Amino acid sequence: MKVLIIAASFCIVGSCATTKYSTKIENLKSDIHLQDSSLLMTYANTITSEDLTINLQNFTSDDFEGRGAGQKGQKLAAEYLMNYYIEEGIKSPLEDTLYYQHIPADKLPKGTGDSENVVAFIEGSEKPEEVLVISAHYDHLGIKDGAIYNGADDNGSGTSAVMEMAQAFKLAENAGHRPKRSILFLHLTAEEIGLQGSEYYTNNPIFNLDNTIANLNIDMIGRVDSRHKDDSNYIYLIGADRISKELHYISEKINNQYFNINLDYTFNDENDRNRYYDRSDHYNFAKHKVPVIFYFNGEHDDYHQSTDTADKINYNLLERRTKLIFATAWHLAYNEDVLVYNEDI
Repeated sequence: MKVLIIAASFCIVGSCATTKYSTKIENLKSDIHLQDSSLLMTYANTITSEDLTINLQNFTSDDFEGRGAGQKGQKLAAEYLMNYYIEEGIKSPLEDTLYYQHIPADKLPKGTGDSENVVAFIEGSEKPEEVLVISAHYDHLGIKDGAIYNGADDNGSGTSAVMEMAQAFKLAENAGHRPKRSILFLHLTAEEIGLQGSEYYTNNPIFNLDNTIANLNIDMIGRVDSRHKDDSNYIYLIGADRISKELHYISEKINNQYFNINLDYTFNDENDRNRYYDRSDHYNFAKHKVPVIFYFNGEHDDYHQSTDTADKINYNLLERRTKLIFATAWHLAYNEDVLVYNEDI
């Protein structure tokens, strides 16, 4: 009898502990209050398929020779991004005219040459020391056997999305709706040769990683994979719940409120054999315990081929996905509180 009583006691304690955790999760969900929807959508709707088309087609043209890291085309692409931010009146976090975080050749694989991350910045009004990073790599595979690998989806789609979001946030700032937190628009180099640009940034951060509230990383969001050929209204989300479940719940709530895109978590499985969580630039932020979301449309037949060209992008879908990411970023930048980490639940 004594043994049974003790065993029952353990069951009761275990049940209470489980209930306590589940209650915390429910409280976490219920405490998420979205920002002014009309204001948010006013600026989300400045993101258009027409502008995305122009930026992506320009950025993935043959003029940039496939944007191989350390090569002439990548340098021209970096200059294109810098000029865009200057024209939009979006400043650098470094100096007025310095939009590059220089990466010496000896920090990159042998034979690569030096390269550059491109950075632009909107300073927060109330908590400028807290920083949201919105990132996309802008390099690709260069020229192989005379063929230019333009990388329209990989990652002209992510690059043009970051450009459009930066413009939308700048329009909001100009109208008196400056974000509470700072936003860093981070175009990363050398992703295709081992996530080198993000590794360099996280080892040499412009802003302290302890004050980096989240990284929203975009890598391939302009196409449809074979799993979704009959329903293109989807996007894969990877990593959103691994460091901060609250980030995951915010993402879902925003999507349910405004967009109703199918958020596919197939590749968020820690046992996924593709290991996509490890394979794009968010991973280097996650290693430093920065909450992340990786936005991804999955692979397709043109992945890492010279046939990944701008004419194959679904620009209406790219617009919709970009607006989802923008709305998530808006909440994080304008919200009063920082994210709750899983270890603190």
